[in-house]
Amino acid sequence: MECGIVGLPKSGKTTVFNALTRGTAEVSPHPSAASQPNVGMAKIPDPRLQQLEELFHPKRSVPAEIRLIDIPAPAQSFGRGGGLSRQFVTHLSPVDTLLHVVRAFEEESLPHTEGSLDPARDVATLDLELAFSDLLILERRVERLGEALKGAKAHEREPLLREQALLAKIKAALEQEIPVYAQGLDPEEAKAIRHYRFLTTKPLLVVLNIGESQIAQAQQLESELLRRYSRPRFQVAALCGKLEMELSQLGDDEAREYALALGLEEQRRYRVLQLCYQLAGAVTFYTVVSHETRAWTIPQGTSALKAAGKIHSDMERGFIRAEVVSFDDLAKCGSLSEARKHGLLHVEGKEYIVHDGDVITFLFNV
Repeated sequence: MECGIVGLPKSGKTTVFNALTRGTAEVSPHPSAASQPNVGMAKIPDPRLQQLEELFHPKRSVPAEIRLIDIPAPAQSFGRGGGLSRQFVTHLSPVDTLLHVVRAFEEESLPHTEGSLDPARDVATLDLELAFSDLLILERRVERLGEALKGAKAHEREPLLREQALLAKIKAALEQEIPVYAQGLDPEEAKAIRHYRFLTTKPLLVVLNIGESQIAQAQQLESELLRRYSRPRFQVAALCGKLEMELSQLGDDEAREYALALGLEEQRRYRVLQLCYQLAGAVTFYTVVSHETRAWTIPQGTSALKAAGKIHSDMERGFIRAEVVSFDDLAKCGSLSEARKHGLLHVEGKEYIVHDGDVITFLFNV
């Protein structure tokens, strides 16, 4: 799973990236739009994996991970009709989720690029730029379809006309400021436009970058913005990027003590990572062997055969069956043998659709 981090200059975007990945990327108030993205991996906090460790005492435990891409800030014309650069769109197109860092902290020495703090305005600015980018893609494709129809044979016209009608419908809605994900497309329509990688189809997580003095108000600030943007596949999380970056550089025990001293029950970067993962539509399944417990990430709707291939191509090629028990049932029973005894461990074939929380043993032969 990939998450693209975007934000205006001076929003603290790279600071948040460092906090989430425990990275040390250079933080600059004047980034160059021509610079390359910062890329890092973050481990997803997973209480279920911790419980499996307690049950099986493996030598090692491997959590699921998400790849975070800190995309260079857009040009100063961002939000003023200048549009998104081709490089910016290229970086964003493949990601599963967008994380928009919105500045909410005051700092006189580092004025906001717009001259004032207004998180709702900054969210709306990104929405408009993403919609404008999608409209440009649509207009180019509609123009090419028109040219193709002029020379098309009778049997070639029907699919072209269907695509033309669908794109016209999407374009009209975008012009009414309705993002693609909120247009109520049916499954066939959604499948037909998948290859376009429209930016307004992506889930959006807004991270309010607050100051230390605002930590006590974090939930209130989240709720206010969520009420304003009540829509599917959209979440808000507030954190103090500067503080969370400092905590991420400490050892786990030291960071926990420091956070508690500041009145934080847990580091808020953990919640940001969990929301990223959830919005991406990921499903987590687990494997348990003698020396290792591991969480694996797959898209919703993945078959047991493809899940086996996620672990190793040999497992997919020589797949025999999958022995499956839900995490909840395993936690109640305390062991795989007890789950089997109570009839809670079931045998599944290649077409079984893996559910979130499944604990699976794959049997294969190559």
